[in-house]
Amino acid sequence: MQFIVLDLDGQSHTHPFEEGDNLMQLLTEYGYEEIRALCGGGCSCATCHVHIVSSPPIYPAEGNEVDMLELVDGYDENLSRLSCQVVLDYQNDGMRVQLVASS
Repeated sequence: MQFIVLDLDGQSHTHPFEEGDNLMQLLTEYGYEEIRALCGGGCSCATCHVHIVSSPPIYPAEGNEVDMLELVDGYDENLSRLSCQVVLDYQNDGMRVQLVASS
């Protein structure tokens, strides 16, 4: 399975993933410095904000994740997710993730 990252320069990069992988961990492992992940995946800093621009539907953000997302520049209620809260499965094969410039 694979997902596509659209970087801040508009370039696309395809990366493999396995079911159960955490999106934030993959993005940091693949070297995307825009994903600072200061809280280490604790859903308390929003420095791993991304836009999911195409995918089969993934579960929507809720609770603390929404609270954090509403504080960031570039928040879009239809696209924004904290990558630390996205666990990938076979339904996400081919998903497109747009990196978002942090403030």
